[in-house]
This record gives sequence, C-alpha cells and structure tokens, in this order.
Amino acid sequence: MADSSAPHSNGGAVAEEEDPAVPRSLAPPRRVALVTGITGQDGSYLTELLLSKGYEVHGLIRRSSNFNTQRLDHIYHDPHATPSAARPPMRLHYADLSDSSSLRRALDHVLPDEVYNLAAQSHVAVSFEVPDYTADVTATGALRLLEAVRLSARAKPMRYYQAGSSEMFGSTPPPQSEATPFHPRSPYAAAKVAAHWYTVNYREAYGLFACNGVLFNHESPRRGENFVTRKITRAIGRIKVGLQTKVFLGNLSAARDWGFAGDYVEAMWLMLQQDKPDDYVVATEECHTVEEFLQAAFGYAGLNWKDHVVIDKKYFRPSEVDCLQGDSSKSRRVLGWKPKVGFQQLVEMMVDNDIELAKKEKVLVDAGYRDPKQQP
Repeated sequence: MADSSAPHSNGGAVAEEEDPAVPRSLAPPRRVALVTGITGQDGSYLTELLLSKGYEVHGLIRRSSNFNTQRLDHIYHDPHATPSAARPPMRLHYADLSDSSSLRRALDHVLPDEVYNLAAQSHVAVSFEVPDYTADVTATGALRLLEAVRLSARAKPMRYYQAGSSEMFGSTPPPQSEATPFHPRSPYAAAKVAAHWYTVNYREAYGLFACNGVLFNHESPRRGENFVTRKITRAIGRIKVGLQTKVFLGNLSAARDWGFAGDYVEAMWLMLQQDKPDDYVVATEECHTVEEFLQAAFGYAGLNWKDHVVIDKKYFRPSEVDCLQGDSSKSRRVLGWKPKVGFQQLVEMMVDNDIELAKKEKVLVDAGYRDPKQQP
C-alpha cells in the first residue's frame, strides 16, 4: 500500500507481548484468530472481544481505492509511530473471498486456531441489483474459504464459524429456530443458505469443526448507514441540527428481531468454544416493526416521525420478508448466551451516537467543507 500510515500488514508475524515476570518458555501461547469482514460492524466488535480475551487477531481486507477501516481506527496503531509494547496484537492482510489463492496464502501464513467468516455482500436490497456478485462472494466465497481451511488444517487444527442470517428463513412463519426450514426471498438470502449448507457439508464430509450462526438482525452505532435502522437514526441526528427535514423509507410494516451487535459476537465466540460443532440461532426473541422503531427513535429525540418520513416505493423489495422472530432457546441452553441490551436501549444508543455525529457534521457544513444537501 502506498500510504505507510494506512492500517495494513506487511505480512510479518505479530510480535507477542511478553510479561517480564513470566519466563518466555513458560508463557502460554496466544490463541490466534483470523476474521474476514473485519472492517464491518460485526468484525470490529468481534475483534474487540477477541483482543480482550488475549487473542492475536488477523483480519482480511479487500484492496480498494478508499480505506474502509473507520470501525477499527480505535484499535489499530501505526507500527511506525507506536512502540510494539503499546500496540494490540492485531494485523490486517490483503485477501478476497473471490480469490482462492489469497485465502490459502493468508491461512498458511497465519495458521489460526479459529476462523470467523463474516465477509459478504450483506445488503438485501443491493443483492437484487448485483445478484451474480452476491452469489460469488457470499456463497461461493464461503466455499473457497472452507476449502482453504480444510487444506491448511492439515498443518494445524482450525475451528470455523460461518455467519448466517435470519433472512435465510424468508417467508417461513415465525418463530424460527434451528429446525425451521429455509425459504429465502432474496439473492442475498439464497447465497447465505448455500454457505450454510456448504459449512454443514464440510463438517460432515471432512470432520471440520465448523459452526453456523444464524443471527437475527443486530444493530449498533457502527451499522452501515444504508441499513434501515441506521438510516433512521442518522436522519434523526441531522434533523435535530437542521441539516435535513425528511427521510425516505420503504415498507414500515416489515417486522424484525433486533438486537445489539456487541452481544451477538459473543455468541459467535462461544460456538467455537464448545466440545462439538453445531448450528445455532441467535436472537432476542422480540419482534418490532420498522414503524415501531421509528416511534421509539423519533420519540426519544423529541420528534414526531410522521412529520419527517416519506414513503418511497423504490425502497420496497421485489419480494418482501414480513416477519422474522428467532427462537434462540438452544443458544441460551447450550452456550449460556442471552442478550444484554434491550430494544429501547439499543435505539437510544444509536440515536445518541448519531445526534453527536450530526453536530460534528454541522460544524463542517457551517465552515463550508461539506454540502448540507449530501444525505447519508
């Protein structure tokens, strides 16, 4: 990479931090994790969790003209400017789920104990626009990674986590559990179903420790701004400071099981700590419509959503998923997992974050550095 200050690994191994009170020969080795999709919402929260547990974390990122590492900026430390003792054991490497050779090179170099596949073209509406790309990255990309793990695991046993989605259930009536049949209603959902069964196949055919986590909608202040929950809370912040007056949305009757992403990454980690690999649904078991989210978010900000929301038919899906509500009793029983952040707390967390973000944005607009009409 041309910019030496950018968060990018030079391919070298991570130097382990040592406790001077412990002889080097007696210091326990760090567990090593490799995370695809590390620059996303889930990837950043998972990285924080793994680092807090003493892991060495390696992330795979795609080559792009623009850096997309904002969610990791608080973790990453420039190796040229920061002493090694002050740097968290986290490194980034170039690789792509569309490129088998890059995946194999990364795995052979890192030799992780655990692999978390969080990368995907993950926007449902966009998947209708780019179905081929969605299938190649989200479905076949998972297959490429599984095959790379299978081959690299000859040198060292590895555990694999595949990120599934509640969208895989599609039009199947709720509540949806591990025993519920899939009925995907979008190219994204169909690709995730394929990735799910590839994972099951590699577990059964090759004895790979491979788990599927079927995670219901999980949000946070780090959610992408083109996802409906974050689009709403970003609009609220901009409305509060006078940068925007309207937000354009689609189907307000769609109902989802919304939780906090920071809670859900713990379930991912717990799956790979079990004695046997298995598949798990992760959900809050509560269901709220988009309209309910609007009421909670705008109401918390002291606004009436009906004064600001405009329905635009272009945001309706070609095939809608009416209601997704998970039955996570297996995760609660086997993993000992349960959500810590409730719906209202999640909404308030996101609104507070985006009001502060809008205040900073307004400073740039007032100074002439940003176009006020440029909505997220």
